[in-house]
Amino acid sequence: MYAVIRAGGKQYRVAPGDVIRVETQEDKEGRVEFGDVLAVSAEAGSVLPAGSGALVTGEVVEQGRGEKILVFHYKRKKQYKKLRGHRQEKKVKKAHEGGEEAKRSARPGKTAKKHVTHPHPKKSAPKKAAAKKKRK
Repeated sequence: MYAVIRAGGKQYRVAPGDVIRVETQEDKEGRVEFGDVLAVSAEAGSVLPAGSGALVTGEVVEQGRGEKILVFHYKRKKQYKKLRGHRQEKKVKKAHEGGEEAKRSARPGKTAKKHVTHPHPKKSAPKKAAAKKKRK
């Protein structure tokens, strides 16, 4: 049994026992309802389309903030550098149908790495073997 839901502008395939990471959702006492169900499959080989009246509920496991994302703009030879940053909010919710648990999604979310001005510093030329010159 699984369902395809839409949350935060993304689509997630959830099954009983799945844990997914979604963006900010309004919750009521730790419970979340996903009303935008795109497809539901009760058994292998049968899929009910959207509008079948299905409702997916979940439980809030953790709320928090993601890592800070740094955005660095740089134009060479123009003396222009600009550094801006922001944090993505993160929430982890258990999605389940009919009171069953949910597992971790295959695509939990992207992690950003800090941008470094010079990721590869200039390397010196390899040292040449000292050529011995014979004087004649």
